[in-house]
Amino acid sequence: MPLRPAASFVAPLAQRVSLPRAAPIAFRSLHASPIRSAPPPAAPPNDEADDPSKGSTGFLGAIFYGSKQAKEEGLVSDHDQQGQHSKLVGRGKYVHEKVTHAVIPSHREEYLQVAEKLYRHIMDRGHELGGVKLTGSWETVIGSVGDFTHILEYEGYKGFDAAMTAFRGDKNSSAVLLTAPVVALRRELQSLAASLLPHLVSRQHQIVQEFSFWPSSPPRDAGYTDGGVFEMRTYELMPGKLLEWEGAWRRGLEARRRFVVSRRGFSGYQHVDHGLACAPAKIITAESSQPVGAFFSQVGQLHEVHHIWQYPDMDTRKHTREQAWSVGSWSDTVQETVKLTRSMKSTIMKPCPWSPLR
Repeated sequence: MPLRPAASFVAPLAQRVSLPRAAPIAFRSLHASPIRSAPPPAAPPNDEADDPSKGSTGFLGAIFYGSKQAKEEGLVSDHDQQGQHSKLVGRGKYVHEKVTHAVIPSHREEYLQVAEKLYRHIMDRGHELGGVKLTGSWETVIGSVGDFTHILEYEGYKGFDAAMTAFRGDKNSSAVLLTAPVVALRRELQSLAASLLPHLVSRQHQIVQEFSFWPSSPPRDAGYTDGGVFEMRTYELMPGKLLEWEGAWRRGLEARRRFVVSRRGFSGYQHVDHGLACAPAKIITAESSQPVGAFFSQVGQLHEVHHIWQYPDMDTRKHTREQAWSVGSWSDTVQETVKLTRSMKSTIMKPCPWSPLR
């Protein structure tokens, strides 16, 4: 059965080409605590624990002001005592759309030709379409082979709405969106989006947000052969465990940062073993591994976390991960996060020829 064109290049959220099925409503919570059947023993009136603004181990105090443990670990500051968990976990400046296209194996070349035209238009003229930007485009080579992943960036949900409006060309659109050049661009994009459909098995859209401790990388070319390899690690979390996950990962990255470098937020350096005099099989320098981004889902498939790393090649990935495991705090992070996870998968991707991230 031929696929029907989507209303826009961003498409209705979580829209899939496969047959629809009913799904239970998912509720997302960033903090979960057990509900007590009886009130806790009364504390002295002047006990600091009774002052929520100073941090509390209780349910309501932790929600509105952050727990004492979180404050001690630096997860909640005294300047953010209103329980703004979205600000605590997410960066908040942008929202990103993760688009996954499952391509018919025999249609790969045709898909690439159309997709390149579509996404190059977005790269070159996204400012005319509500300010949408292309973060990157990748092809899966290990994992769900035949999948292509595209990540679009919007200036918040207002930017997302503006891009949707610009693509549809509503009658009530601003005069700028109704000018001849923008109308011609919109028609071209709509035509290209429709031309993609015969080459797809399915498609999935998900709105995600950056973790505050790991902003996504700006466009860059790392200089690796064919763009190197990108690894996307996807974790399905237990509902209500996102805040704990963020805390564990924030601490764990202090171990991983020894082997990574980024132009935004990280300063890498070479790990030196001060233990027994034994030379590693391969020295991993700071330029060998680069963090690309870390995202948590907000709309679409919920309770998912995606981390993306870039390496020159698979051999460097192997040695980088081995050296990270030599740091105790990294293994502690893994032990903590595995308790919060339902499932995980690792996907190896190669950047598409037009991808801003290579």
